[in-house]
Amino acid sequence: MPIALDNLRVGRKYQLINMGEIRQLEIISRLRGTNFKVKDLDTLEFYTIEELLQWGIGKDYDIDEIYR
Repeated sequence: MPIALDNLRVGRKYQLINMGEIRQLEIISRLRGTNFKVKDLDTLEFYTIEELLQWGIGKDYDIDEIYR
């Protein structure tokens, strides 16, 4: 079961699976509501959660914390 977006914490790392894409993210800051600035740990690019979910949530949607 995926973690609710309002339960994400700044400084923690998560794995996001959505529509066949797997991304490892670090939460950089909370912008407003359930929108966060995130850093992609593979490409080192910065996104917002809204940008990553703008095309919808697929059947395979899952977000879990990475413990390392």
